[in-house]
Amino acid sequence: MTDVCREFGVSRKTGYKIFDRYKEQALAALSDRSRRPVRYANQLPEQIEGLIVRLKAEKPHCGARKIHELLVRRLDGDVRIPAKAPSMRCSIAMAWSSAAAGRATARGTPLSTGAGPNDLCADFKGAFKLGNGATAIR
Repeated sequence: MTDVCREFGVSRKTGYKIFDRYKEQALAALSDRSRRPVRYANQLPEQIEGLIVRLKAEKPHCGARKIHELLVRRLDGDVRIPAKAPSMRCSIAMAWSSAAAGRATARGTPLSTGAGPNDLCADFKGAFKLGNGATAIR
């Protein structure tokens, strides 16, 4: 096992793990496996997240703390309730997305065309001192 692991550049622990997996699953064990985690630590279950979104839609003016309290009252011991932080993140994200959906985009006014150089000066500063102490008005 040591020579095989050295040839493939893996540790002996990894080599034995692959070998045990091969004994259980045959050739299917040697194919690439997903590295995606089974569970994300900060992700809410879909049902809880959906409930938070529905509560926020029912009461759009409530903040994240109030939404969390409504969630606590609604679930009342049936399900393990997440901490306030994930509820707040979810309701804040919901508020941002709904606020962004109704927001109009700004449109600028087109610039006029100038007849000569410096006709469209946008950096008007007024009176200022020159290096020799004289005041220039622009």
